[in-house]
Amino acid sequence: MNLPLGFRYSAVYAGIRKVRKPDLALIVSDGPAQAAAVFTTNRVQAAPVVVARRHLEETGGVARAALVNAGNANCATRTGERVALQTTKAAARRLGCRPAEVLPASTGVIGVELDARLIVNALPELAAGLAPDRFLDAADAILTTDLVRKTAFAEVGGVRLAGMTKGSGMIHPNMATTLGFVVTDAAVPARQLRAHLRAAVERSYNRLSVDGDMSTNDMLLVMANGASGKRVSREAFQKALDEVCQSLAKQIARDGEGAKKFVEIRVDGAASERAAAQIARCIANSPLVKTAIAGSDPNWGRILAAAGYSGVSFDPSHVDIFLQGVRVCRNGLAAPFDESGLKQALDRNEVEIHFVVRGGGTGSAVFWTCDLTHGYIDINASYRT
Repeated sequence: MNLPLGFRYSAVYAGIRKVRKPDLALIVSDGPAQAAAVFTTNRVQAAPVVVARRHLEETGGVARAALVNAGNANCATRTGERVALQTTKAAARRLGCRPAEVLPASTGVIGVELDARLIVNALPELAAGLAPDRFLDAADAILTTDLVRKTAFAEVGGVRLAGMTKGSGMIHPNMATTLGFVVTDAAVPARQLRAHLRAAVERSYNRLSVDGDMSTNDMLLVMANGASGKRVSREAFQKALDEVCQSLAKQIARDGEGAKKFVEIRVDGAASERAAAQIARCIANSPLVKTAIAGSDPNWGRILAAAGYSGVSFDPSHVDIFLQGVRVCRNGLAAPFDESGLKQALDRNEVEIHFVVRGGGTGSAVFWTCDLTHGYIDINASYRT
């Protein structure tokens, strides 16, 4: 794990969670970093999203730190913005920077007041614990219902990238409940960084769904501090950022709430990449498709039906569908296959759905999701209580 130069991390338990484990993280660049972020497009937006976006606008894309809490979304409350501002100001005093250079992020239950004092009182210990080797501690502190830590790393031309994310349920980040933070010691201007991030998100987080529910708190932040003293080509940096973001997105799908299976959906032959992604998204979000995968049922009709209501124009009589590499639908009709053998293949913890429109175009897309089990209901039926 080769971490980018010039960053420090910390995590503490601030008393926000019911369970005693770290719930407050701090990611700090030793010097001003160029920063870019994308946020949820939900009409209901948490106070940290509003404040973080405003801070980036005020600084013109410069940041020193991200202050992240888990256990409370700081959303739909009377004091949300006041809490976000109060805590970022307190963190800025500790770090010796402008409040606008501190970006807040929160995840957890919606509609419950967050006591700012919990965060402010924890800041002395949080700041004192900052160290270059505490990346994994911070990655653990941002988790909620996640079962596993989610990190990814890349290195290109002497510069390093490191990413952490959280997310298990309420995942359908048509970004611009997931949070993501990528740090790099590459020298990248803010405007260029924004373009890189938009491209990376479209091929990663925007190709991900667990349950079709979009969070009020989604945020993906990239900070580039230039501490390596090196620049790489745009193409090389984009490839590295894509690699990190795609790895993080796939890890979220693998850890979907109650999930037993990771599902990769490939669509080929659509009129455009956008059309292919839309077909894949509808297949991924179909409860009937997801439950069929959970039960290892090769019910390809559900896949065809989901594609049919995607709003994308295609000829059903030119569609082939493959499950685990086995053709189950040809020209929009049932194809002969060994049902018992395919059912065994669908018992694996990784499932591939391939939807092909023959002669339809060159548009293709890959999308990631998971199956839908009773475990999802168990987790979410009592999430708040």
